Amino acid sequence: MFIHVTAVEYLQDYQLRLKFNNGAEGVVDLENELYGEIFEPLRDKSLFKQLFLTNRTIEWPNGADFAPEFLLDIAELEPSEYPVQKAA
Repeated sequence: MFIHVTAVEYLQDYQLRLKFNNGAEGVVDLENELYGEIFEPLRDKSLFKQLFLTNRTIEWPNGADFAPEFLLDIAELEPSEYPVQKAA
């Protein structure tokens, strides 16, 4: 199964609530992931808040995005009635 982000909600600072197509839901904190040429500009919270959902992940107007498998791997998952497998 290919993992996709199906919903995103900005929470605070650099935290997002994400839903995935495998039924998983959880919170990711991207503060420690915002380094390098493409991600450093996202430290500006006004830019960070401009994220949007594409057909498989989240992206920002400057072209930055994270692989959905990576997001699932770092997410603090919420308990679910469905068993969820994290990306390998």
